[in-house]
Amino acid sequence: MTRTFLTLLLAALTLLASACSTLDRSPPPTLERQANWVVLPFANHTETPLAGQRAEAIAEAILHSNGISKVKRYPSNLQQEALFDAGERRQQEEALAWARQQGARYALAGAVDEWRYKVGVDGEPAAGVALQIIDVGSGDTLWSGSGGKSGWSREALSAVAQQLIRSLLGSGLSGAR
Repeated sequence: MTRTFLTLLLAALTLLASACSTLDRSPPPTLERQANWVVLPFANHTETPLAGQRAEAIAEAILHSNGISKVKRYPSNLQQEALFDAGERRQQEEALAWARQQGARYALAGAVDEWRYKVGVDGEPAAGVALQIIDVGSGDTLWSGSGGKSGWSREALSAVAQQLIRSLLGSGLSGAR
């Protein structure tokens, strides 16, 4: 019975390790939960159209679920989604200027580096994002984190991305009061 238990335990650990994620994060800053927040346009560094906007929507929902109640999203009529956008920095500066006009204290910015189903028999979902919390007034980055996660063949890509963004933002918001 002990040998069977050890075999099952080893199989379970192997199974858990096969849905991998990698995260790198800076220490959590002290943030004010009741401050005004904005979600800036996420850069899309993938070949998947609208991946940035999909990640923005997930991030906004996760901010709300973490007690950040005053969140605005950069207006879609001002966004430009392109697969290869050379004006990415200019757009972020324009978005920060908009955030200042809105009276925001913090901005969540990001980039999507992977958003796809892997090629192969199983077609596992894979997402990769980099996030930053920015002090809108100074433009300083207060926190940053990046990560990648792959899931099981029957998992939705949006579910894998949600888990990844939740893990990243959870560490960035842990110092919020």
